[in-house]
Amino acid sequence: MESYTLKETNPVFKVFTEIILVIWAIINLFPIYFMFTFALKSNDEIFGANVIGLPQKWLWSNFTTAMGTGNMGLYFFNSLLVTTIAIAISIMAAMMATYAITRIRWKGSKLMNAFFMLGLTIPIQASIVPVYVVLSKLHWLNKYSTLIIPYAAFSLSMAILISTGFMSEIPFALDEAARIDGCGLFGTFFRIILPLMKPAVSTVGVYSYLQCWNEFMFANVFISDSVHRTLPVGIKALSGQHTTEWGPIGAALVIATFPTLIAYLFLSKKIQASFIAGAVKG
Repeated sequence: MESYTLKETNPVFKVFTEIILVIWAIINLFPIYFMFTFALKSNDEIFGANVIGLPQKWLWSNFTTAMGTGNMGLYFFNSLLVTTIAIAISIMAAMMATYAITRIRWKGSKLMNAFFMLGLTIPIQASIVPVYVVLSKLHWLNKYSTLIIPYAAFSLSMAILISTGFMSEIPFALDEAARIDGCGLFGTFFRIILPLMKPAVSTVGVYSYLQCWNEFMFANVFISDSVHRTLPVGIKALSGQHTTEWGPIGAALVIATFPTLIAYLFLSKKIQASFIAGAVKG
């Protein structure tokens, strides 16, 4: 049997690779550093000689201004509520639709799958006007559900595409064994299939989270009051017509960005594992 051995890496090449990786890490970390220092500066420092350096005067009051005057606390709660419910709806709908398409034999399964995949070809920008008209006629503007339903709907196609790759790899023998043991359709789905779809749930959750948390156009067009405004629109509202204090805007960006970074630090291994599993199974 043939054996393979790894050649020793050239020390010069190893040092060169490490230098490149360090430079690449600095390039990726610099925007985070710049955003954080930007949030602690005054306009004089931001537009003066100290653009990328540490603040000469650390203005923690910018965060107070963003949370108080800018009302970022309410906007953060709105974004969290809308994103969480939209993710839950898209995950459950995608899992059930994928189960119906891949595990239940019926004539229209392939046609239904193709119908869902059409959603990937529709740009979200092209749907703003028709969705707005529908929501307006239903008197459904300026509510949390105004954003939750479109967010969940536009996440559904990709969620089904991801879930199909996972679910098609699960042996059908498990379904048959579950039926022999007395499980019905819903029992098989919730007790057997759904627990095996945890990597897919993680992948879909990450994709839906990034799409919903950072979405701006729907939130800006469909929500006109400040009560239901989300973070991206709230940050935009901090800029004045004539003069703008950029420090509080930087603080608001930190408030909007750092929860994502912190969540990734704690869940990075699980997130990476779910994407790797998706790449192998898909």
